[in-house]
This record gives sequence, structure tokens and C-alpha cells, in this order.
Amino acid sequence: MNVELVEIKQDVPGFDSFFGSWVCQGDVNILIDVGPANTAARLIDSLVSLGLDRVDLILLTHIHIDHAGGLADLLDHYPMSKVMCHEKAIKYLVDPSMLWEGSLKVLGKIAEMYGPPRPVPKERLIPHTENDLKDLLVVETPGHAIHHLSFSLENRLFAGEAGGICIPINGDEYIRPSTPPRFFFDVCMKSVDRLLALKDQPIYFAHFGEAESSHRLLEISREQLIQWKEIIYDCAAGGQMDDEDLINGCIEILLEKDPNLVAFGQMDPDTRKRERFFMANSVKGFVGFFKEEGK
Repeated sequence: MNVELVEIKQDVPGFDSFFGSWVCQGDVNILIDVGPANTAARLIDSLVSLGLDRVDLILLTHIHIDHAGGLADLLDHYPMSKVMCHEKAIKYLVDPSMLWEGSLKVLGKIAEMYGPPRPVPKERLIPHTENDLKDLLVVETPGHAIHHLSFSLENRLFAGEAGGICIPINGDEYIRPSTPPRFFFDVCMKSVDRLLALKDQPIYFAHFGEAESSHRLLEISREQLIQWKEIIYDCAAGGQMDDEDLINGCIEILLEKDPNLVAFGQMDPDTRKRERFFMANSVKGFVGFFKEEGK
């Protein structure tokens, strides 16, 4: 099986080298995630340029609109394709109105940049519980999203955002948790542990990098989640939980204390702006968790 990352370019500055679809070519041609709706045509053009005239299966790590928004367009272009996703996510792909409303609420203008997803025919969708592909292991990994899945395909781990994001920058690894609201720390940790229980294998992230050892990256992710929990809890103790100053203060401390964020300083200003937005979203996930736990 040949594995290749196809970048999906966006129109907004700061979003280069952030979206992609993993293309696995072999006896069965498989895509993992398809990016936003507004740039689906770009992905299709890239796949055509690769000579990919057949896509048998699309695997969705989760149905957030930056990963699954372009699905209807891909299915129109590849009429032979089926889609595997979490069984609980199917209704939101068939009728994405609630998914779109939630995305606008959480992401605002960034959701508008991604574009609204179109409905997908139910008969094209396969619940993850009905996997019959011999070399595919489907692992439920809620945390980033309740409907999140990871896939081990021929001993290659496509982890989505279960282990956060890992972006290569000038030879360094920029690693950040992806813990938007509504977030449950223990659920996320169990998902990471579930992936660590698999044999060590190459790991492929939804955003945007890859590495030879899944265990190395997942151990980093696990320790990072613990560090962020401690730092954000200390920041939030005695403060107003919804205070934007609190969120920004947490980000500054995280940038200072988390060694996995060092490459943030090598980013261009637009990319740093993007990352501050998503860091803020991840901090809000932790803050919401503390509120629900009554801490």
C-alpha cells in the first residue's frame, strides 16, 4: 500500500500546511478525511492529477466540517465510493443542518470559510461497527469528538486528532492538544491509552504530520494533556471561567512552559493567529471540563 498526503489549500492566510487527505493506494483505494466543503474541488483536482480514477472507501476520523465537509462532492465525483464513519455520526451526515449550526456557534467566521456541508445519501454510509476489511482495525477514540475514530490500516495508524495535532516546522515538531468544548479529560486519556495498547507503528495525523513511531508521539500527547490540565487548572483557580483574559493568560503560560509548542515562534504571523485561535478553543475545552466536574 502506498500512502501519500494530499494537501488541501485554503484561501485564508495562515491555513497552509494544515488540511490534507491521506491517500492509500493498493488493491483497495482509500481516502482518510476529505477536508472542508469550500475546497472539495481542489482535493478532487489533486486526486485526478495523481491518476486516481477510483476511490473504493473513504474513512472519516470524525465529522467536523473541516474533515468531512467536502464528502458530498467526493461522492459525486467517485460514484463507486462508500464511506465508513462512526455509527452515531451517520444521521448528521444525512442531515447536516445541526452540524452546521453547531459549527457556526463554535467556529464563527472560520466555519464560514470552511463552508456548509451538503447532505450525503444514507446508502453510501457504512457504520464503523460493520467493518469487514481484513487489514483494517477500527478503534473508537472519543475525546476530540464523541464520534471520533482512529484506523490502523495495514499496521499504519491514522489517528485523526485523537493524539492532538503534529505539524512539522523547519525540522521541528509542533504538537498541540485538540480539546475543544465539550471536552472530557478522562475520556480523552482512555482513547490515547487505547492507541498506545496497539503495536508501535507509523502514525499519520489529520493535521498534518507523520512519524515512524506511534508510541513516541502518543506518549508525548499523553504527557502534554496532563501538563495542560495542571497549568490551566492553576490559571483558572479563583478566576472567572469565561473571561477571555483568563484564556489568553493560559495561552501565554502554555507557550512558555510546554516544550512541544516551541516551534510556534517559527511560524509566520498568520499561522500564529490561527494557532492562537485553536489553542484558545482547546483551553476552553479544559475550562469547561473543570466547570462540569465542579473543580
